[in-house]
Amino acid sequence: MSFAQVFPSQRKVAALLLASALALPVAAQQPPQATPARKPAHWVVRSDENTRLLLDVDARFSPESAGQQGVEGVDENIIDLTPGFEERLRKATEEAVGVLKSRLAAEKDPLVRQDLEILVQAAEDSIQGSLLEEKYQVPYFNLSRLIFYSTRALLDDQIAEQRRPAALVRLRKYTGMAPGHKPLTELATALMRERMKNPALLMPVKSEVERDLGNSGYLVEGVGQLFGRYQIAGYEAPFAKLKEQLAAYDEFLRKEVLPKARTDFRLPPELYAFNLRQYGVDIPPGELVERAHQAFREIRLEMQKIAPEVARLRGWNGATDYRDVIRKLKKDQLIGEAILPHYRERLGRIEDIIRRQKLVTLPERAARIRLASAAESAGLPAPNMRPPRLLGNTGEMGEFILPLNIPAPPGSKEATQRMDDFTHEAASWSLVAHEARPGHEMQFAAIVENGVSSARVIYAFNSTNVEGWGLYSEAIIKPYMSLEGQLCSLQFRLQRAARAFLDPELQMGKVTPQQAHDVLTTEVVLSDAMANQEVERYTFRAPGQATAYFYGYTRLVDLRHELEGKLGAKFDQQKFHDFILAQGLLPPDLLRKAVLEEFVDKDAVKVGN
Repeated sequence: MSFAQVFPSQRKVAALLLASALALPVAAQQPPQATPARKPAHWVVRSDENTRLLLDVDARFSPESAGQQGVEGVDENIIDLTPGFEERLRKATEEAVGVLKSRLAAEKDPLVRQDLEILVQAAEDSIQGSLLEEKYQVPYFNLSRLIFYSTRALLDDQIAEQRRPAALVRLRKYTGMAPGHKPLTELATALMRERMKNPALLMPVKSEVERDLGNSGYLVEGVGQLFGRYQIAGYEAPFAKLKEQLAAYDEFLRKEVLPKARTDFRLPPELYAFNLRQYGVDIPPGELVERAHQAFREIRLEMQKIAPEVARLRGWNGATDYRDVIRKLKKDQLIGEAILPHYRERLGRIEDIIRRQKLVTLPERAARIRLASAAESAGLPAPNMRPPRLLGNTGEMGEFILPLNIPAPPGSKEATQRMDDFTHEAASWSLVAHEARPGHEMQFAAIVENGVSSARVIYAFNSTNVEGWGLYSEAIIKPYMSLEGQLCSLQFRLQRAARAFLDPELQMGKVTPQQAHDVLTTEVVLSDAMANQEVERYTFRAPGQATAYFYGYTRLVDLRHELEGKLGAKFDQQKFHDFILAQGLLPPDLLRKAVLEEFVDKDAVKVGN
């Protein structure tokens, strides 16, 4: 059971919320610069009253996740894993659905109705996902990661000092040292042992259990470092108890779970199809694979046209193949203290491009970029945006986080593996565009600052509408990058196309993990470390999620082309992009509807919010 499955109502948003609890600062940061949010429209206020029904369910059963999003009053609460929690959660969700449907039947405002439809669909999906997991899988809990994320959500420079002691209250509850609470490790062990008695249920994937056991030490130590850094008095005894309990839990995984873990990572087709829908991919896997293979071929041809010119400019005689040119570009690595200044300088250059080319309206405040800690790299071994608090934001800002070393796979001689994919100059163009500006940092800041309804922030969220914007952001900056930057931008687009056929083909049994790894290292030219974490992503970290980048990007490009066809010379990309960001996290179909009905008025453009 993944982090998302531990927090069932957040299954759809797992891929990005994994990052939201992960930012361990390596140095003191400046206080956040609050940007006042707009006063919400009347319909938003009414819609948020409806959304509160589902947020209250989240707060009861997944308080850690609800608190990260901004739900108040849950800082000291912890996840419910007591016997029967799944049935209680489904019942509470069903009751909320009943109320939402009755309100939908009476609602006249079209925007409030749309949000009610989003809420009903999200709640019904949560129930279906819970039933599918119970039907097919033995529950599996990565408790070291869960507790690290929970602690990280409260111990942070952007969290008010008076909230931080709640992390100790949670720690005492996790360990059973608080009255009325059993150790979380005992509850998880008992549930897994009970479900393991059913031979029809799938055990967790062996490589996942091995990887989690290998990462556990980093995450546990990360918890202690957080309490020490923020000088939370009295944490030592509960933390010592936690280490003892998690060591025993890891031993349970080694002795009882690992020997029975499955080597076939493939999910039942019904469950994988559900995953794809939750991540926003609403076409059959076969069609997705066909589109992705075609795009992969086209992108390689485009890369092959640019590579010889890059080689000529660099004086690399004979290096005409795109693979050879990228490998040579990677040799010029940024080291240590040079990395962050370079990325910040690159951000400044991209912001100049955005202003000069009128691509999108930039905020006046600065964006935040930093390197990942060891625990963060273990928990999420890829560049990521840690979103700000999305509800009730008081000035918290998103952060672009860059991992450099990740724990090596089980059985490796080295303790860590270094990725060379992001620490060379040519790569920084696309990474900054995707994770910072005009990508995710602006995407989430716009949500906070525009007063978007909670339904469109939390329950319309999926990887397609989030990551589609990130990849689209790379594409609109690409024409203004250096030639080396353009080649690497295409490399990253090639990676996203590869994901969109490798992930489903692995589930179909058409390729093996080793073959997928070979495509990524040979054709996409990723480092071994990056390719390893990619294959883990497709097979057990988040099967289906990686396909959403390619799919979301293609849907946005199609929408732009459709709009350009309707408006011709009247098309204004800055107004278009500002409108997209103002809509929150609408999935492609609802976004297209909003663009055509609100942004386009016959043949004239109006800006809507």
